[in-house]
Amino acid sequence: MPTSANVVRTPAEAAQEQLEAYNARDLARFVAIYAEDVKVYRKPWDEPAMVGRAQLADFYAKNRFNLPGLHAEIVSRMAFGNKVIDHERVSGVRPEPFEVAAVYEVVDGLIRTVWFVSAE
Repeated sequence: MPTSANVVRTPAEAAQEQLEAYNARDLARFVAIYAEDVKVYRKPWDEPAMVGRAQLADFYAKNRFNLPGLHAEIVSRMAFGNKVIDHERVSGVRPEPFEVAAVYEVVDGLIRTVWFVSAE
């Protein structure tokens, strides 16, 4: 699949491409799938944890893509309208794999907003 930011992807294609870039630790490809003004939320939801591609790139370069065992797999995926909900199992961040739900909102083929929900 092309990785150009101007390629219009379906929401499911955008979610899949960012997953593949994440697992490849390909930072440029990963951030290109996100809107320039992306907002990333984690509990609590009051304020975004990250805003914009630059913050996203900085976080993932320093806190994820530098981890040798990093890998995410989809347990299940649901797509409807411009939303994709992935139930993911993530390895390599903590001593044991953990599960998270990621809700991606896709606009014009780019991920505009993400909400992460963990079991904790």
